Amino acid sequence: MSRTLITNALIVTGSSCGRGSVIIGEDGLIEKVVSGESVPEDSLGFTEVADLGGKVLMAGGIDAHVHFREPGMTHKADMESESRAAILGGVTSFVDMPNTSPATTSIEELEGKLALAEGRCWANYGFHLGATNSNLEHILKVLDSESAAHVAGIKVFMGSSTGNMLVDRNETLENIFRIKGKPVLVHSEDEGIIRANLEAAKAEYGDAVPFRMHPEIRSRKACVKSTVKALEMAMKYGTALHLLHVSTAEETGMVRAAKIHNPAISAETSANYLTFCDDDYATMGALVKCNPAIKTASDREALRKALAEGIIDTLGSDHAPHLLSEKSRPYLSCPSGLPSIQFGLAATVAAADSYNRDKDEDSALSLSRIANAWSERPAEILGIRDRGFVKAGQVADLIALDPEKPFLQEIASKCGWSPYSMKTGRDSQEAARKAENVVTDVWLCGKRVVRDCTLEAERPSGKALRFSSPLLRQA
Repeated sequence: MSRTLITNALIVTGSSCGRGSVIIGEDGLIEKVVSGESVPEDSLGFTEVADLGGKVLMAGGIDAHVHFREPGMTHKADMESESRAAILGGVTSFVDMPNTSPATTSIEELEGKLALAEGRCWANYGFHLGATNSNLEHILKVLDSESAAHVAGIKVFMGSSTGNMLVDRNETLENIFRIKGKPVLVHSEDEGIIRANLEAAKAEYGDAVPFRMHPEIRSRKACVKSTVKALEMAMKYGTALHLLHVSTAEETGMVRAAKIHNPAISAETSANYLTFCDDDYATMGALVKCNPAIKTASDREALRKALAEGIIDTLGSDHAPHLLSEKSRPYLSCPSGLPSIQFGLAATVAAADSYNRDKDEDSALSLSRIANAWSERPAEILGIRDRGFVKAGQVADLIALDPEKPFLQEIASKCGWSPYSMKTGRDSQEAARKAENVVTDVWLCGKRVVRDCTLEAERPSGKALRFSSPLLRQA
């Protein structure tokens, strides 16, 4: 490794934003963060000097919610292709969900995924262990073994999605929520409500259910009812609950109240819910069909506000690739999920710009809040001790962001498309904003792997992440 100076940067962290420089040591760790004027280049013996010209410098993203489809669905995505998209979008560490084929529900499947990832991932990698109605014994066995350090969290589907891992037995849920030492991550939708809504839609429309019905089928009520249940159990057992892809205003209020009783509760949303709303079904249809459903413009505004206030803790892409041929099917056979990881940060900054137009500084969705949700809080929640922050001693996983540069990259995901890159029929200025805020440079473990929006590393160099007990935020 060489010694690197990154200078003339606008360094953005969860607590500050100011001009400065970062020195990366030979070991790939951040050696020093210097505020103010640039560090002199001529006397410190740097092998590489990166002058950012005033661009934003942040910690690389830690995306705790991706579906890279390997093993079992590699015709639409795999770890190599999707980690390439991740690194180009500024995500330097990802944690893959367990609903693959086979599902990651035991120590054998976990070890199999680790083997598949080694030497093939452009970003650092980790995995969640999946819960089912019958694998509690396997989960406890893994958590009581040396393999626990490779488990980020326990994923629970309280609503069905790709992979058919629904957990709907109350006794099983209660036992899972008793687990300590790992966060319990929940997909929160009530399956009974969804099934009843779907049958009603089929009775009205037959096989031609329109895509605009998606938020009526995967409804607000389905989300709220399931989230109430999850929050009640988390408060009862003191669970480190991480509520995934929050999509409604009601849930943000519930999370706010629940955190008072259990500070270990945290919540995630994605750029999908910060960017799109139900108006987009008319022009985009299947391209914005995901679970939970994208809902109203007022929900979108509430989620932006909750992110600004820290009620929403993290940003997870819920990157879920499907082929365009699959997304071209009628509603009833069209899979849910959006490929978004390459665009997530850019879209979130654009959403913040839109939200902030009529806000004063105290109520704005700041770049510091985004930085906290992008990397710092995921590191705390997952127990990643050495990444996620721009400070001395941390691994130098860093990104440079140019708020003015237009997005010119080709889509790196194997599926070849993203709703963020397709014309939607919206106002052209709104569409243009989504294509700015580009990640131009990325350092992974201290080495620059993306330069001027181009992947320059010769081979993948992502490392396996290690997870300990989460660092809990006090009330």
